[in-house]
Amino acid sequence: MDVTALTVNYHAMLMQSSDPCMLVDLGTGLLLDVNVPTETLLGRTQAQLLTMRLDQLCPDQQPDGRSSRELLAAQLISAGDNRSRRFPLHVCDTDGRRIPCEASLIGLPGSDKALVHGRLVDVSERVRAERLRDGQSEILEMITVGAPLKSVLDRMDGLIESLSPCVLCSVLLLDDDGISVRPISGPSLPSAFMALLDGLHIGPESGSCGVAMYNKQMVISPDILVDTHWKRYVGLATPFGLRACWSTPIMPDGDNVLGSFAMYYREVRTPQDTDIRLIGSATHLAGIAILRTRRERELKLHREHLEELVAARTAALTAAVERADHINLELSDALATLSKAQDELVRRDKLAALGVLVAGIAHELNTPIGNSVVAATSLAERTHALRGQMAQGLRRSELERFLDEAGEAGDLLVRNLKRAATLVAGFKQIAADHGSAERRHFSLSELLDDLAAPLRVAGKSQRIKLELDVGRDLTMDSYPGPLSQVVTELFENCLVHAFAGAKGGLVRISAHAAGMQVAVSVADNGIGIAAEIASRVYDPFYTSGGQGRRSGLGLHVVHNIVTNILGGRIELDSATGAGARFTLLLPMVAPQRAEAKALAEPVGAS
Repeated sequence: MDVTALTVNYHAMLMQSSDPCMLVDLGTGLLLDVNVPTETLLGRTQAQLLTMRLDQLCPDQQPDGRSSRELLAAQLISAGDNRSRRFPLHVCDTDGRRIPCEASLIGLPGSDKALVHGRLVDVSERVRAERLRDGQSEILEMITVGAPLKSVLDRMDGLIESLSPCVLCSVLLLDDDGISVRPISGPSLPSAFMALLDGLHIGPESGSCGVAMYNKQMVISPDILVDTHWKRYVGLATPFGLRACWSTPIMPDGDNVLGSFAMYYREVRTPQDTDIRLIGSATHLAGIAILRTRRERELKLHREHLEELVAARTAALTAAVERADHINLELSDALATLSKAQDELVRRDKLAALGVLVAGIAHELNTPIGNSVVAATSLAERTHALRGQMAQGLRRSELERFLDEAGEAGDLLVRNLKRAATLVAGFKQIAADHGSAERRHFSLSELLDDLAAPLRVAGKSQRIKLELDVGRDLTMDSYPGPLSQVVTELFENCLVHAFAGAKGGLVRISAHAAGMQVAVSVADNGIGIAAEIASRVYDPFYTSGGQGRRSGLGLHVVHNIVTNILGGRIELDSATGAGARFTLLLPMVAPQRAEAKALAEPVGAS
């Protein structure tokens, strides 16, 4: 095919392609035809391009260090086999800016002259995106491992500057006062310029960064010399050749301003879409880094404050422990003193009780002993008089009168001495040596059944009926003798006090298990016990039965036996006219300490 015809047809096809395409002479490498996208990509006219070789569109060396001329020569030779091959190729525009492309060359068959079709695809955006992604990952890793904030922001500024030629980046921090700014990063900006920004206040005329932080929105100043935002600070930027500035506030939470990110240029310039995306990425990364640093600072302050609180609390606790130890010592001393005082009071109470008991004994024994003394004295005097009369002669009538008087005196002595003996027996029960009381296992039901017979006999004369309500299989490990004594005394107390001489009545003795205890009660349907008497029934020598009938020691002895020997307690439930019930709450197994207490307890201790 004629070369001219082929060239004409190829040109028509070339003009329809949206990609930069060209026709290349395989032998010389000269461009024979180019389309409009090629002119746009390389920034040259068609006339300029048709005077150049393919290798002249490239820098001397490719990124891998290989010579562009050698690379293209090898690729052109390979294109002669009519198979398309793709390879990375950097080309340059008229400003010398490198443009990363993906190139392909393929020979055109059917021509008398070796021709090659060339195609370029601009991959700048893809390369920029990859570099941005890799740079972001590196910066996030720095943030994660806790790298210093300035190092992180310097690396971020360097990344943005590598992706956008001629840009100079900076990051300012807003102080805690919300007004003052502090420069922290500007690796490519003059240090003198950065120093001038330190301490400036944000506001509506405080440059792009100050206004952006003040208004919380992006500020684009294409020309600093005429921009109203720079009205107050234009003199700061122009000595350093800065003409354009785009700034955006750093607000990770969308509300609180932490600082600003800015892109400066030395010529008048407005941002493209690519620049806006870079600004957004940089602001986001800066926000993460600054926010993490502030959180770490707050955490450190909180930790230091917490340590101070812990130290203060520890000191307070130590002082409190010391005070508590001191108070404990004082309390121990006070307790020892109180214990001594208590022991002294107990001793005094025991002595007082003993005095009351002795006084009672003296009072109770005084009458029978006094009567006995009077009778004995009278008998002795009459005997002495009789002896004198015998010397003068004793008449029968005098002897009979003496015998009558002696008989009366003897009867009086016997009655009073028996009364004294009864009182002494009662006194002995108060302080008797109960160590000889037999302790054994026994059936409570059998014990009360055996005790019921003599009690019925004792109450027969007053027509007092006795009923038993005793649970079967109740066994105890205790003292059956003292227990029998208690029940007998309570029954006799009913005969004397409950019915007040009345003929007929009922006394019920019951016993039932109550957990680990046994409840034994002696109840009557008599006249009851008035409240003022009920509070004193256990006092020694207190009786409502009248002189000569009871000593007033019965219930006192009962209380001592129940509490000191049987290890239980006694309760009274009564009211005037409603009968009375004495309930014994006794452990099934009498405690050992009860026996020891009974042996050690002095007279009248209860």
